[in-house]
Order: sequence, then structure tokens, then C-alpha cells
Amino acid sequence: MQSALRSVGQTAAKARSLSQCKLGYSSGRPSPESIGLLSSTLTSYAHFTSRFTVKSIATASEAEVSNASTSASQVEYEAVIGIETHVQLQTRSKAFCSCPSEYGAEPNTNICPVCMGHPGSLPVVNTQMATLAIRAGLALNSNIAKRSKFDRKQYFYPDLPKGYQISQYDEPVCTNGHIEVQLSDGSKQKFGVIRAHLEEDAGKTVYGGADRLAGSEYSLVDYNRAGVPLLEIVSSPDMRTGKDVYAYGAELRRIVRFLGISDGNMAEGSMRCDVNISVRPKGSSTFGTKVEIKNMNNLSNMQKAIEYEFDRQVSLVKSGQEAEIVQETRLWDEFKLKTTSMRKKEGLADYRYFPEPDLLPLEISEEMIEAVKSSMPELPSAKRERYSALGLPMYDVLILADDVVTAKMFDDVIATGVAPKTASNWIMGDIMAYCNERKMGMDQLKIAPSALAEMISLIETNVISGKIAKDILPELLEGKGNAGVKAFVESKGLLMISDEAAISSMVAAVLAANLKELTDYRNGKTKLQGFFQGAVMKESKGRVNPQMMQQILMKMLKGE
Repeated sequence: MQSALRSVGQTAAKARSLSQCKLGYSSGRPSPESIGLLSSTLTSYAHFTSRFTVKSIATASEAEVSNASTSASQVEYEAVIGIETHVQLQTRSKAFCSCPSEYGAEPNTNICPVCMGHPGSLPVVNTQMATLAIRAGLALNSNIAKRSKFDRKQYFYPDLPKGYQISQYDEPVCTNGHIEVQLSDGSKQKFGVIRAHLEEDAGKTVYGGADRLAGSEYSLVDYNRAGVPLLEIVSSPDMRTGKDVYAYGAELRRIVRFLGISDGNMAEGSMRCDVNISVRPKGSSTFGTKVEIKNMNNLSNMQKAIEYEFDRQVSLVKSGQEAEIVQETRLWDEFKLKTTSMRKKEGLADYRYFPEPDLLPLEISEEMIEAVKSSMPELPSAKRERYSALGLPMYDVLILADDVVTAKMFDDVIATGVAPKTASNWIMGDIMAYCNERKMGMDQLKIAPSALAEMISLIETNVISGKIAKDILPELLEGKGNAGVKAFVESKGLLMISDEAAISSMVAAVLAANLKELTDYRNGKTKLQGFFQGAVMKESKGRVNPQMMQQILMKMLKGE
């Protein structure tokens, strides 16, 4: 472990020395010495040494994916994994042109000569993209570079219309950060972030006529996504298990959502994780051949893909077919639960990086950083600390701070004076159950937090019963009580019955209708008290004041 960290530290130092020196550019190209040094450095950066054992990440459902060779594999080999996360930034326009960056538009409608790479078109940096990068860098506890630059990353693929991607190579906008996550047992774990750099997205290839993994009859390309701004976040080699990988990815998604820089929707591609994985004998310090895995549209699939690819590579090594492991990009098939080869993976030299000649370096002033810092929202880690200080159980803390909308609802409700645990119980109980039953998100609810707070207050002041509250909650969640919950309940004739004479009449009617049970109660079967309470509640349709009803019932059961 220490040697691995020393190696990373030496790599970081080498990268810093590179960023401080002039690389001997001639005719817009770096010198051969610079290329060699940079390639060596960035290879070390990209090839993380996160380790895990399949046994530690397998869940009950994932155990079906594992094969019998897993436990034997663990004894002799370890995985070396790294995660590169591409976060699509929520800007109004694309990274280097004025085209809208909206998701879901008609194919090839949000394009122009700049994002299509037509001759003579010139890119212009989207300043909003830079602002969001600073915001992310601050949340990741990173160093924000006062000067960073853009580079051309050249490769050929149908969804890359320019034939190159504008990215950042040796001078990224953010470096040396970390993410802290809170585990379910209350402990905390810190994961490092080596760098985060800005770049533009490629288009999207749509396969038709057959399963894309088995070969399709035709391919369609939608260039609407080409040029959309991305922030690529590269983790440090701190992860050791699949649970670590999941925790890191989930926390990173929370952060970008709370920051408002991305919706973090993995299914729609606005947050994509690429896993680089190789295997080696335990105790070895050398790297095996690295394989990149794509097409993981959720964090659970990422765990399963790592597990499968680990077993695949170990099986090849143990059978003497190590040469079959080649540097390539593989796709995860969530239906077949396996990875399949997509294309040969390019090396750093293949990308032929050189500085983007049409863009000046990105200069970020201290004033700009301070301005962004002053507008930072409360982050998930800070919310968890605050919720814990309110005395909430860790289970409640983790759920409430997991989602922006849920956290806001909770904060708004307790701001009215509602007890934190009471608010938590309603939100995590009946409200989340309502959403789950209808397969809808909390953001689709129309209830005003003030209405939820008023409903809770009406229960606590005996204006309505808990049963009535549960009965009317679906309508309140549709926004029907936002003008006033008490008036809404009163209009439906559901206010609590607290009149002593009315309650006595209902109790007497219940006792008269259940004379046998009354006799049994008076002969010692006192457990029947609950039966009578339920009968009175049913008679009143849940509207009777429970405290008054119980007092009157006890007197009448005793014949008083």
C-alpha cells in the first residue's frame, strides 16, 4: 500500500514538473522527449491500483453471476481497477458553440459548423462551463488551477465529427482532491481525486436491426450530444472493494446533483463511468494488460461488470492464455451478464495530443473562485453532519441526505417547528411508499412543505386523527390542501370528533352491539379492550379523539 502511494506521489510530482516547464512545442507539436514523459506520467495516472475481492462485493442477487472459480481466483490474484467518471454539465449551450445542450431533442437538430468541425469554424469557451468546473472542484476539495489549457485528443470514430476531441491533457482545471463518504455503520471513508478536466462530449451512435452486442443491421449517428460540456473526474487508487466503488460513485452522483451542475442520470448518459481493470498476482507491483469497460448504466452493473471481467481475466491467466488479454474496450451486456469486445483500445501515443491552437489558455482569477465559493450550496456531507446533530438515526440521515428534493422537503418542514424525527417518519414512511407504489420521484409531488407541516400540526393538536391524516395524504400530495389543510379537511367533514356526548353515544352503541364481548371483558378478558377501541374507531370512521374515546370507553366498560 505504502509503495503504491509513493508511486502515485512520484507520478504527481512528475506531472507538476511537466506543468511548470515549457514542453518545447515546435509547429504546435510537443517534442518527442515531452511525449514520452507525458505518456509515462498519464499512463501512471490512468492506471489506478484500487483492489477488491469478488467475495466482498457479491450480494444475494450477484451471487448468481459468480462462478465456482471465484474463490480460487481470490487466493492468487487481485484486480487493479480505476474509474473515470464523465459528468455532463448542465449548461444552456454547448462547450464551444451556442447550440442548445438540451437532452431529448430531435436527432441532429442541435448542431452547427463549430460542433460539426466544419472548416473555418472557430470554438469559443463557454464561461458557464468554467464556472461549473470551479464549483465541482471546490466540492471535491481540489486545487483550482489559475491557468489550464485545452488540447486536441485525436481519434477516429463515427460519432466524433471533427476527428478530434477538445479536452485537457497535462494542465487540467482541478487537481489533488478527495471525496468523503459516510457508510451505513456511521464510519467515514475518504477517496482521493487525482484530477478533473474539461472536455467536449462525442455524438451518440444508435444501433438498429439487432442486439448491438451481437451485431446490428445498421447504425445511426445523432450529433446533438457532440460538443456538450463534460467534466471528467479521475479517482485516486483508494478503493479496495466493490462496495467502495459503489460508495464513491453514489457520493459523486449526490455531489453533482446537490451542486446543480448535472442531473447525474446514468441511464440517460449524463453521468458515465468507465472502468479500467487488469489482474496481477497478489503482492506484485507490476501492471497487467488494462481493459476498459463501458456501457454500465447504473452502479450495480458496474459492480457486476468488474466481477465478471476479473473472473474472465484470471481464468485466461491460469489457463496459460494471458496473451488473449489485450488492451481493448469492452461493453457490459446487462442481459447476458458478461463483457464483450467492442474495439481495440488506443494508447496515449495514438491520441497524438497537442495544444488546441484555436483556444487561449483558461485563466481563472482568485476573485472568480471566491465568487463561486460564496454561492456554493450545502453539500451532502454537510447535510449528514447537520442531520446527525438533530439526533436522527444514521439510517434516516443517509436516506434524507441522499436526494436533493427529499432533503429540501425535510429542511422546509422542520423549519416550521416540526420535530425532526416526526418529519422524517412521514417523509420516509407514507410519502416514499406513495412514490414507490406509483413509480414516481419525490420531485413529482405537488404538496407544499407548509401543507405537510400543517397536517402534522393538526394531528398533534387533536384537530384530525392520525388515521384521517393517512387517508387524506394522497390528496395532499397532489396539492389539494396547499391553500390550507384544515379548511380542506373541514370541507370533507373529517375534523376530529372531540364532543364528549357524541363520543359517549358511539361507545354505548358499540357496547350494546357486542354484549357477549362485554360480558367476557367484565369476567376478566381485559385484552378485549383493544377490540372495543377498534370498533369505536370504525364507528367514527377514524374521526374520534382517541384520548377522549379511551377514557370514556374505560368508564363504560367498568359500568361507571
